[in-house]
Amino acid sequence: MTDSNKPSDCCMDATDSSISASDALKVIAANTQPVQGGEAIPLRNALGRVLAQPIHSPINVPAYRNSAMDGYALFGKDIPAAGTCRLKVVGSAFAGQPYQGELNRGECIRIMTGAKVPQAADTVIMQEWVEREGDEAIIDNRSKPGANVRQAGEDIQVDSIVLQPGDEIGPAQLGLLASLGIPEVKVYRRVRVAFFSSGDEIRSIGQPLEEGQIYDSNRYTLFGMLSELGADVIDMGVIADEAEAIRDAMLQAASEADLVLTSGGISVGEADFIAENIHQLGTVHFSKVAIKPGRPLTFAHIGDACFFGLPGNPVAVMITFLQFARPAIRRLQGKQEQLTPTLRVKAGSPLRKLPGRTEYQRGILSLDEGGELVVNSSGRQGSGVLSSMSRGNCLICLSDESGDIRPGDLVDVQPFDLLRH
Repeated sequence: MTDSNKPSDCCMDATDSSISASDALKVIAANTQPVQGGEAIPLRNALGRVLAQPIHSPINVPAYRNSAMDGYALFGKDIPAAGTCRLKVVGSAFAGQPYQGELNRGECIRIMTGAKVPQAADTVIMQEWVEREGDEAIIDNRSKPGANVRQAGEDIQVDSIVLQPGDEIGPAQLGLLASLGIPEVKVYRRVRVAFFSSGDEIRSIGQPLEEGQIYDSNRYTLFGMLSELGADVIDMGVIADEAEAIRDAMLQAASEADLVLTSGGISVGEADFIAENIHQLGTVHFSKVAIKPGRPLTFAHIGDACFFGLPGNPVAVMITFLQFARPAIRRLQGKQEQLTPTLRVKAGSPLRKLPGRTEYQRGILSLDEGGELVVNSSGRQGSGVLSSMSRGNCLICLSDESGDIRPGDLVDVQPFDLLRH
């Protein structure tokens, strides 16, 4: 059941047993821990996964002293104090093809970027600063001894820790691990999330709509957001508004998943069986948060499974998921603690806001004519208006104490692209 027949957010008293958004996040953090168990997987399959153990480098990086540019390798003591001098060019070195001879004072070799620097040499002079005449190189005093040589282990030393448990493996981390020759890594297992919708007015896509019925959009937005987070999703469909059916679904979900999500049916009403059952089956940590939209938000545990009872209205589902369920899932995944990234930008349009609770309004972040970031409202802000969520590219976060916003006022903004992982 959706909350469309309940009093609107603007009519609710935010002080009535509601906790603040910041306190809700603290409660969530205190009651979620990384899932138990990990698996070793090939490096190529590790993108987006979370490390379960530290990675120690098995080698130095670079593995040997090498040239930082194309030029000539030589003894730093051969650089003249003034004027120029001539050095005999006795060979060359390329990446993967080191110079095999012995280098002496008064000699140099032609060397390419990444090539091994001969043991006796300590300096590389860039080729633009060298004049070549036959088998001689003419150098001046512009270079300093030790220039342009990368030392072994300069980037990473053998046995040093390069990645920590909780680090997420992105493309850069894949490349780093590959550069160390590491073929597989141990990661946390994927977090299992079960979710369902409830309500006699809800119909799945493909079914005909009768009077008073709506299509279930919430399961699709939840599926999308969960997939972006890399969770294993268990879609249990639409559950009828019957106390026993809801109870059975909640118990089944909690037995199969690390986290259970429901949408709708969490307010106090005659047919709000999710709210009724969660108090019987689990431990409720909080059931109201002083936010708009999404005040009737429940966080609880059913056995070992975390539970979030999200509101029924589509926008409220997305916002409460992003602000509260997403941090919980990140903690279950074992990811490093990370504050939700925000930008401080100018408002380009007036925003209506009453003090007393945190509001998340949909906005469009763009550059103004002067090249500065500015945010404007993306349209109507009702908790059932998905079109303004679809048009928007960010959330405008207005604090408890904030009132109406005028154009030019600074506001906090969370771009959607930064909320997807």
